[in-house]
Amino acid sequence: MDFNYDSEQNDLREAVRGLLARAYPDSEQRRAVVAAEPGFDEKTWSRLAEMGLTGLPFDEADGGMGAGPVEVAIVAEEIGRVLAPEPFIEAVVLAGGLVASVGTEAQRGDVLGALAEGGLVPAFAHAEPKARWSASASGVTAVRVGDSWTLSGVKEPVPNGARADLLVVSAAIDGGTGLFLVRADAEGLTRTGYRNHDGTRSAHVRLENTPAEPLGGGGDQTPAIERALAEARIAYAHEALGAMDTALRITAEYLKTRKQFGVTLNKFQALTFRAADMYVSLELARSIALWASMVQEAGGDVVQAADRARLQVSRAGRHIGKEAIQLHGGIGMTAEYSVGQDTSRLTAIDHLLGDGDWALGRLAASVTSYETVDPLGAPYA
Repeated sequence: MDFNYDSEQNDLREAVRGLLARAYPDSEQRRAVVAAEPGFDEKTWSRLAEMGLTGLPFDEADGGMGAGPVEVAIVAEEIGRVLAPEPFIEAVVLAGGLVASVGTEAQRGDVLGALAEGGLVPAFAHAEPKARWSASASGVTAVRVGDSWTLSGVKEPVPNGARADLLVVSAAIDGGTGLFLVRADAEGLTRTGYRNHDGTRSAHVRLENTPAEPLGGGGDQTPAIERALAEARIAYAHEALGAMDTALRITAEYLKTRKQFGVTLNKFQALTFRAADMYVSLELARSIALWASMVQEAGGDVVQAADRARLQVSRAGRHIGKEAIQLHGGIGMTAEYSVGQDTSRLTAIDHLLGDGDWALGRLAASVTSYETVDPLGAPYA
């Protein structure tokens, strides 16, 4: 299995890295952007669109670039490297991915074309209060009246929900969970935005007999939601890789320059070993995240691949974040310092769409599908 990028993928990585390096040259610039509404830089979002990144995974017939999961992974990792707050995964991979997967030709042309041009920012409203990372919905119900549909209920948290121009909303229907499009100016729609601990934005979304358009042909869309959530988890794994790589690099540089007892900290063997363990965690997470993207590209079991990646990335993110702060000492505890921001974002990613413990539980439950092996009856080599 070849984990190396080809020349075009390397060119894409360098182009995205250059754009984001200019937009976010340091952590102070990122802090200034997330301090103001809508929590990301609209100009940077437009530049991403000009580069073709907001339409990257969509078919060319729908206005996209026709790229695959590996290209999406490259962009997500570069976003994580500078903690760029632009909603690439939320708008393109998750909301846009659902429209691309189940939308009608007219819906794909309308939504994905505008998204690719940078003129539309959609969001997926799926999570519900007191619910636990499920592909089904129960807190919002859909009612059909003649040829029209209305939605009622609450969705929270909805990442980037207050800024979104269009909501893709999951709702309970007879026989399962349906998907609907709700415009930002729809009657009965109330959105209350707030800032998360990592600087990104979420919203409390209330729908009261809100007019909605069924996405696709209607019916139960639970399998499509499950797959879209899995693809988003894989993309978030790559964003986490970028943040972890930055945290490790900053920590290694700090150990080479900070002095204690007249020598730099990297002269202390115990600290060097801890930094080496951080590197091992990063590379293990990188391998499985790349493997998951390749499984997705090959059309394999993307749900299980996403769960495996989520578990390893969750453990690596917690390990690297904690060690980065501790190896920096007192300065690592300050909210203004970059490793603290990296750790905050890694924590947020871990709790988006299902954390590591949740993924472990799902993987453990699937073990029962394998045949039981009696170790005492196994033949000797």
